[in-house]
Amino acid sequence: MKVMSTEIADLKIIEPDLYADVRGFQFESFSANRYAEEAEIALNFVQDNHSRSFCGVLRGLHYQLEQAQGKLVRSILGEIFDVSVDIRRSSTTFGRWVGVVLSAENRRQLWVPPGFAHGFFVLSDIAELLYKATDYYDPEDEHCLAWNDPTVAVEWPLQETVPIVSQRDRAGLSLSEIPLFP
Repeated sequence: MKVMSTEIADLKIIEPDLYADVRGFQFESFSANRYAEEAEIALNFVQDNHSRSFCGVLRGLHYQLEQAQGKLVRSILGEIFDVSVDIRRSSTTFGRWVGVVLSAENRRQLWVPPGFAHGFFVLSDIAELLYKATDYYDPEDEHCLAWNDPTVAVEWPLQETVPIVSQRDRAGLSLSEIPLFP
C-alpha cells in the first residue's frame, strides 16, 4: 500500500494495493499488522459505520472530546470532498484543515486521528462511506465546529450549490467557541 502525507503530519492518505483482472478487483481495505507497520496506525478499532448521503449534502464538522475517535474513512460508492480540521490547541497546525477527494474509483482512505473535527461534502449523485472508529459513538459527547467558520475558511467545492445541512450542523460553533483538545 502507498501511504501519503498531507499538509498536517498526522493526517494520512492511504492507497491500498489493488489486484485487478478481467473478473474485477480485490484489495485489502484493512490489516492491523500492515497499517501499524506501514502507516503507523496501531490503534484498536471498535466500531464500523456506514453512511449514505446524496449530492449536495454537507455533514460536519463533528468530533467527540472525551471519547475521541480516530477514523479510517473511505467511499465505497460515489465521491466526496472529505475535510479534517486540527483542533488540538497545542498543535503547530491548530486551526488548519486538509481536504481530500475520496471516491469508490480512487479507493483512497483518509486516516483522521483523534483531535480533529471531521466532515464531508457529497460531489456525486449518491455517496456511501465506510469508516472504522477507535472509540464508541456517544451522542452526549458530540460537538460540532461550524462548517462555514470564516476563521477556519474551509474551501468547500460548492460552486453554485447551496449545501444541504442538518439543523444540528447549522448550529455548529466557531473555532473560538468550541471545546478544544489540549
